[in-house]
Amino acid sequence: MKLTRKQRHIGSQIWIYAASALAVLICVFPLYYAILTSLRTGQDLFLPNYLPTTFHWDNYVTSLVQNGVGRSLLNSVVVATVTVGACLLVSISGAFALARIRFRGQKAILFTVLCVSMFPQVAVLSGMFELVRFLGLYDSLGALVLSYATFSLPFTIWVLTTFMRNIPVELEEAAIVDGASLWVIITRVFAPILGPALVTTGLLAFIGAWNEFMFALTFVLSTENRTVPVAIALLQGASQYELPWGAIMAASVTVTLPIIVLVLIFQKRIVGGLTAGAVKG
Repeated sequence: MKLTRKQRHIGSQIWIYAASALAVLICVFPLYYAILTSLRTGQDLFLPNYLPTTFHWDNYVTSLVQNGVGRSLLNSVVVATVTVGACLLVSISGAFALARIRFRGQKAILFTVLCVSMFPQVAVLSGMFELVRFLGLYDSLGALVLSYATFSLPFTIWVLTTFMRNIPVELEEAAIVDGASLWVIITRVFAPILGPALVTTGLLAFIGAWNEFMFALTFVLSTENRTVPVAIALLQGASQYELPWGAIMAASVTVTLPIIVLVLIFQKRIVGGLTAGAVKG
């Protein structure tokens, strides 16, 4: 029996909605189960219940106050925010130079920037450690800002350079005719147009600095300077064989929520930043 066009359309819509529901379930279920686990205690932690059974809020108090995750959360906010600010400030200036100013070796520099972004962290760990120690930044938040910015800058410069090349030259020429300085052109002309790209690269740099573990574990020793991933990994129970799973899941949920909120707030600009350079008009 041959299906009509309307029936085929309805069938395709059903498949699309079914696939979307499955994707949402796969993505949301780990967070949902983490929230359930963070509200349990005792033997309830090991029972496979998929609906709320208890609401043990003391896990959040234990993780944030008693185990020092709250202080580590503040450290992560400071490190990630300063990293994003430094990356965007340097990358927008570097992207302007690479996109608008012609000089010898321009393509080689862009290729080098792209290659640097491909290095794994473990490959440069020893070199970064020596640099951090030479600068006197060991066991400080400055060591993390330096290392995170080093790894985030190549990606942000590359992306912003691509976007800046698509901006009409007439805008820059009109600003020059009006007597605008180079800094005014970058901040008043290019920065608003590059809003979606800045939000996208800034959020990705923020997430990278927020979730980074290896450098944070290597370059920071004291408890008061630890970031959240390290603080959660080092949570201990009453003995070395007993882990406070409720407090660990409470800390994990607390750390995940700020990223979710940021993505929901800037989701339109993120989509615009990811797709604006796809079609060149």
